[in-house]
Amino acid sequence: MADQTSDLTASDLTRRTAAELADALAAGETTSVELTTAHLERIAVVDAAVHSFLHVDAEGALAAAEESDARRARGEAASRLDGVPIAVKDVLTTKGMPTTCGSKILEGWVPPYDATVVQRLRAAGLPMLGKTNMDEFAMGSSTEHSAYGPTRNPWDLDRIPGGSGGGSAAAVSAFEAPLALGTDTGGSIRQPAAVTGSVGVKPTYGGVSRYGLVAMANSLDQVGPVTRTVLDAALLHELIGGHDPLDSTSIDQPMGDLVAAAQQGAAGDVRGLRVGVVKELTGEGYQAGVQERFDEAVAVLVEAGAEVVEVSCPNFVHALAAYYLIMPSEASSNLARFDAMRYGIRVLPDGVDAPSAEEVMRATRDAGFGDEVKRRIILGTYALSSGYYDAYYGRAQQIRTLISQDFAAAFTQADVLVSPTAPTTAFKLGEKLDDPVAMYLNDLATIPANLAGVPGISVPSGLADGLPAGFQVLAPALADDRVYRVGAAVEAALTDRWGGPLLGQAPALPTTEVAR
Repeated sequence: MADQTSDLTASDLTRRTAAELADALAAGETTSVELTTAHLERIAVVDAAVHSFLHVDAEGALAAAEESDARRARGEAASRLDGVPIAVKDVLTTKGMPTTCGSKILEGWVPPYDATVVQRLRAAGLPMLGKTNMDEFAMGSSTEHSAYGPTRNPWDLDRIPGGSGGGSAAAVSAFEAPLALGTDTGGSIRQPAAVTGSVGVKPTYGGVSRYGLVAMANSLDQVGPVTRTVLDAALLHELIGGHDPLDSTSIDQPMGDLVAAAQQGAAGDVRGLRVGVVKELTGEGYQAGVQERFDEAVAVLVEAGAEVVEVSCPNFVHALAAYYLIMPSEASSNLARFDAMRYGIRVLPDGVDAPSAEEVMRATRDAGFGDEVKRRIILGTYALSSGYYDAYYGRAQQIRTLISQDFAAAFTQADVLVSPTAPTTAFKLGEKLDDPVAMYLNDLATIPANLAGVPGISVPSGLADGLPAGFQVLAPALADDRVYRVGAAVEAALTDRWGGPLLGQAPALPTTEVAR
């Protein structure tokens, strides 16, 4: 450790928030090399149990950390978070680092370019620890559909960490990374955040660039932060957000002062805010403990001066069915690019001396895609086929319009809408693998936001039967600051009640030194 730094231990460093680490760097209390080394050491001893990471780039992360320390020594920090390490979901392209999307069909593929959000991380000086595990091509709610094995929930290693971005959420929850990036197509940031006790944000659609995100469903996918606090999420969101001319869906509008909104909420300032409890996203079908924690979170908003009203969004009950027609339809089109000719693995069919391109494509897709991906490709192709397009995909898009209208009507009555993030806490690994419909129901409360493109946040609401539950806040498009304000208010009030952050109550993980 450099002479000018304090004697902070690795444990201290890995358990501090990103904002606290940034302040320690600015004050000269530690260095980026120390921070990055502490997190790499944490990964080395706990990731054998959790399996958050598919690839760890220790050399690249430490090199970036050294550059960050040199900038700070010159008084030229690239951003407030310069030097704070981060993990990135393996669905975002990273130049010089593998991007597999959790699939065998992309095993070993190293992209020649960075996603825009990755470029922005590099420009802001954040060392990238590595790529996190995920359901194959983001198709799943449990991170059990990764071709490289499941990720486990740090709160209970026999349970799922949510999906598809369970790797990012578990990395943050297990203190392997202070920050992570995820993607949210139907809840893949917010649902993992809920079941791991972390914070997850789905920005307004188009508010964060999707360039370099390996698409599952173009009209639904959105990159967003996974962190341990609302303030950390706001800091990261401001770094990665903003217009990108390389993304045709990017919105050329200011995102607002998200950090100020989080700080306002943390100070308890929600007086006069109208909070709408969505009738269709509570009650029957929700685990009793999850509902109790939700009701308590609503109560703290009332105590802080917010006005609570019940709102009805009747078409939300059709959101799940519409989503599981729209999403597979777009996925079946997007995944057609994996044809064994341009990138990824190539498998030759057995017993064929001179196979045709079609035969090679068939053999490669059979070997490279997992069962869940094949299921959704088949479903989506069927929904788009001649004779069925209007009956399935067309009707699903009509439902999508009605859901957007429900949101518009609800936001005339309330400034934000709230619900539990997920109907239950984390379930056991393997418990729902044989029942896809039961698995899909985990996205019940998160899907409407993706269909309408509105922003949402999940913050911890406490423990239900010893496991984390999440509180979801939704706001109108481009009003991302509202979700930070309300999320931070709930976080601050509940943290005071708990006597400290929820993650401080998580059980210790087994440690096993792993050579990398």
